[in-house]
Amino acid sequence: MRKPELAAAIAERADLSKDKASQVLNVILDEITGSVAQGQDVSLIGFGTFTVRERAARTGKNPQTGQPLAIPASKTVAFKPGKGLKDAVGKG
Repeated sequence: MRKPELAAAIAERADLSKDKASQVLNVILDEITGSVAQGQDVSLIGFGTFTVRERAARTGKNPQTGQPLAIPASKTVAFKPGKGLKDAVGKG
């Protein structure tokens, strides 16, 4: 499912216009993105939690030349599914 399909499903289930459902979806995604970008966890009970994880600097290898390569420290987003999502996927 892509974003337009999700907005259409929201519109149908919440009795909204597709434009209004798309606006709501965009606001939700913007708020999640903004919170995670500031280092805050976003927890949606039953669905899951978005967190920021730190990746330490490490040494890698250039796959073309085999030469060592310094990979700098970075931040990444992690998602931990909640019980409701795990249970729904497990039934499928």
